[in-house]
Amino acid sequence: MSDDSMVVAAAARLPQQLTLNEAVQTLEQLGTALASQTASTLQIDASGLEVCDSSAVAVLLELRRRLLAQGKTLQVTHIPQRLRDLVGLYGMSELLPG
Repeated sequence: MSDDSMVVAAAARLPQQLTLNEAVQTLEQLGTALASQTASTLQIDASGLEVCDSSAVAVLLELRRRLLAQGKTLQVTHIPQRLRDLVGLYGMSELLPG
């Protein structure tokens, strides 16, 4: 199989709300989705995220850590300003490039 025929990206979505109350369940769901993917990049669509706290940053950091351990990357798309602000506040801007 050539590299051109390999899946480059797999997609998942963040929920509408990602706070401390939803963090464990969200991480489990996204982790399950991640485990079954063969793509080199996991794209997380954050467009539906309306309510978040620092737990959202923690979930994304953990997903990134798991992916990096597998030689894969995380790409977050459609990032709401609130999430971008939290990531910047914690000095984790490399988590959400662009």
